[in-house]
Amino acid sequence: MSSLWVIVPAYNEQARLGDTLAALAAQTDRDFTLLVVDNGSTDGTVRVARSFGATVLREPEKGVGCAVDTGFRHAIARGAVHLARTDADCLPAPGWVAAARQALSGADFAYGRIVARRDEHGPAGRAFFRVLVGAAAFFGRVRPAHRGVEFLAPYRMHAGNNMAITAELYLACGGMPRRPSPTDRAFLNRVRRTTPAIVHSRHMVVANSTRRIRAYGLVGTAKWYLDRGSGPLTADPR
Repeated sequence: MSSLWVIVPAYNEQARLGDTLAALAAQTDRDFTLLVVDNGSTDGTVRVARSFGATVLREPEKGVGCAVDTGFRHAIARGAVHLARTDADCLPAPGWVAAARQALSGADFAYGRIVARRDEHGPAGRAFFRVLVGAAAFFGRVRPAHRGVEFLAPYRMHAGNNMAITAELYLACGGMPRRPSPTDRAFLNRVRRTTPAIVHSRHMVVANSTRRIRAYGLVGTAKWYLDRGSGPLTADPR
C-alpha cells in the first residue's frame, strides 16, 4: 500500500460519489490508497465506492467528524505517513494529489483553494460562493477566539474537503473532533496549537458543492459559513 492515503467520508452520496471517485481516478499522481468511509448510508454509496475499487470502511457513529477520524486512524494503523481528505460531493482537480504530496514534503499540514462546482449553479451562485468564502476567511482571522497566544500559526481558513496532513501531526493534535459538521475550525485550531508548519498550496484545488445555497438560501448559507451554525435546519443540506 502507498504511504499516502486519500480519505473520503460519505453518507448517502450515491448520486455524487461516482464523480468524486472519477476525479480521483484521473489524478496525475495515482500512487495513493483510496479509502471511502461509509457513515451509515442507506442508498447505493457502498456499491458505487466498490465499483471504483475503493476500500470501504463502515463507521456507524453518525457525524462527518466520526467518519473522518475513523478513516484517518485506520489508515495510520496500516502504515499511512501522509493523509489527504476530500468529500463525496467534491471534485479534486487533476493535480490535487500531486500538490498535496509536494506541500507535505516541507510542512505538517496543507490546505488548498476551493471553488464552486460549475454543474450546480450558474455564474451568480458561484460568485456568491466566492464572496462567502472570502467573508468567512476574514471573519476567522479577526475573531478573538482564533488569536490566542496558544496558537503557533496565524489563522487561515481551510476547508475540510481540501486538506492534507502528516500522520504524526494527526495523532499529536488529537485528530478530528468526533461530532457532526461543522468540525473544520475546531480541527484547524487543534493543528495550530501543535505546529507552526502549516502551508497554503494554490495548486491544491477542489470544486466544492454549492447545494447548501439551494437548501439554506442566501442568508442561511451565509450564517453557516460565518460559523453561526445551521439554526433550525439540519447540518446535512440535502
